[in-house]
Amino acid sequence: MYVGRDMTELAMIPKTEWTDDELAYFHHSFQQIAPYLNVEGQTIHREIIEEIEARGGLGRREATYTHGTMPVPD
Repeated sequence: MYVGRDMTELAMIPKTEWTDDELAYFHHSFQQIAPYLNVEGQTIHREIIEEIEARGGLGRREATYTHGTMPVPD
């Protein structure tokens, strides 16, 4: 389960100040509702994707014994 700042708070700060967990959670959430997003929602989702790409993605570079290569937003 996601425990962190909600979209109301995050909307007031630049995406560069979001944590990786926040980016992963809201990217996943926006993916689920993509067909229903209006223009503003699509813009926010695109900005989240651009920030994830600017950071080089969110996945691990290598899998370990206890962790895979894909982030799992709770």
